[in-house]
Amino acid sequence: MKRLFWLGVGVVTGVALSRKATETARQASPAGLASNLGEAVRELAGAVGSFGAEVRAGMSEREQELHDMVEERTGFAAPPGAGGRHAAAQRPAPRARRAEG
Repeated sequence: MKRLFWLGVGVVTGVALSRKATETARQASPAGLASNLGEAVRELAGAVGSFGAEVRAGMSEREQELHDMVEERTGFAAPPGAGGRHAAAQRPAPRARRAEG
């Protein structure tokens, strides 16, 4: 009975080590490295996008705080939608150039 037990332990250990070695070899291959690199780039792109969204939200919040502070101190309320230097409404429309012919 002891021999059968140790045979089973040996078989299970051999299968586990074989699978681990196969997985390690797959990751070290060019396709495995490209897969890992692709996953890392996707993760980085997601983090950069998330960071950008957080920065924009913080800018918007700070801009609102500044508008409120100016309104409180001066009594001047900016019209709704006049969002400072980023507002498209304040930019002059580009003039169309006449085609010379």
